[in-house]
Amino acid sequence: MTSESKKLPTGFGRLWTAQTVSSLGDGVTHAALPLLALTLTRDPMALAVVTAAGTLPWFLFGVLGGALVDRWDHRRTMWVTDAVRALLLAIPAAAAAFDVLSIPLLAAVAFLLGVGGLFFDTAATAYLPDLLGRDPAVLERANSRLRGAQTAASGFAGPPAGSALLALGRAVPLLADAVSFALSALLVRSLPAAPRPVPQAHESLLRQARAGASYVFRDRLLLGLALRPAVGNIAFLAVETVLALFAHDRLGIDTYGFGLLLTAEATGGLLGAGIASFLGRRLGTGTALACTAAVEGLAVLGLAAAPNPYAAGLALALCGAGMGATMVLGPSLRQAVVPAHLMGRVASTSRMLAMCAAPLGAFLGGWLATAYDVRTPVYTAGGLLLAMTAVTATMTSNRRVEAALRAAAAPADDPDHPESREPVQESAV
Repeated sequence: MTSESKKLPTGFGRLWTAQTVSSLGDGVTHAALPLLALTLTRDPMALAVVTAAGTLPWFLFGVLGGALVDRWDHRRTMWVTDAVRALLLAIPAAAAAFDVLSIPLLAAVAFLLGVGGLFFDTAATAYLPDLLGRDPAVLERANSRLRGAQTAASGFAGPPAGSALLALGRAVPLLADAVSFALSALLVRSLPAAPRPVPQAHESLLRQARAGASYVFRDRLLLGLALRPAVGNIAFLAVETVLALFAHDRLGIDTYGFGLLLTAEATGGLLGAGIASFLGRRLGTGTALACTAAVEGLAVLGLAAAPNPYAAGLALALCGAGMGATMVLGPSLRQAVVPAHLMGRVASTSRMLAMCAAPLGAFLGGWLATAYDVRTPVYTAGGLLLAMTAVTATMTSNRRVEAALRAAAAPADDPDHPESREPVQESAV
């Protein structure tokens, strides 16, 4: 039976449902949280604090969080995290009901939800190969379904639902998200138990975290996979920072039209996630990744030169398709080649690089728009994406991908096995 014909196990359906429900709740909160903050203050800096608080955990202890996940049972980490997040959301919901909600409370809740997201997302990345095995074709199919559902739930259904629920009362969207976390926790709790992580005695948490980061930076394939979202975030945040102004001033798009513009990008993301496995099979994963990177760069340049809203929407849809396919192919390959006991640290290191790059892109976009004009950040982002394509194409080539897959499939005592390349650890004093 080929990889393409294998059925995904029943447990995957529960995992897919859990993440879809949770993503829907995330979309509700993503729209409702800034609107809740807006009912309390009009200070842009205060609003920025609430927005930034959710990403701060990745800056502070992203790699350490990955080291902890590698020590813990992945399934238990996921359901406990979601159960805690459900209880956590009851606090601002009660504060809203009793009219004592405040910006510091919203920022604290956003920060703690971000901590939960760090642990859940890292554990989910590590758990998927525990559940499905390390066949890259099977992982691509699974990640395609997960990514498509996440985009539909958090990108399409969640935000308008959050706005609508907020009209019913300030506590309502928070309670809805709490229910989604509780349902996700119950579903994840019912999943099959994964093999427990092998204890790594005499190693401090900091040394384990450093080992995970070192493993990424020493491996050209993993480094190339990590650079894609990191450089991509610089480019995409540069565009996102000025996109509303660009759409209004250059394309004459009103508020309603801007929402449709963003929907075009999300639609492209769904398409890209759906065809990722096909691209990987026909072109090879490495070539497919190079092609999606080139599509992203050319699409952003097309957006910068767009003469009308329709051309801009098409450009964003193509960019979204490239991003959607990349976010299936890259993680699937990483899950197939990284040793199980390092998966959490490798995943969190890659995610932390991407999260740390985002503010640089936002600053770059704002500065270029101020110093030159609103098109300049978009042209710069397109050029940066194409430069990244040229740099990472050899790092994630088909040849490197095939060599990494062969090494991952080798017996553990084979000198070509990935674990033989792991940095030597010193015992903790």
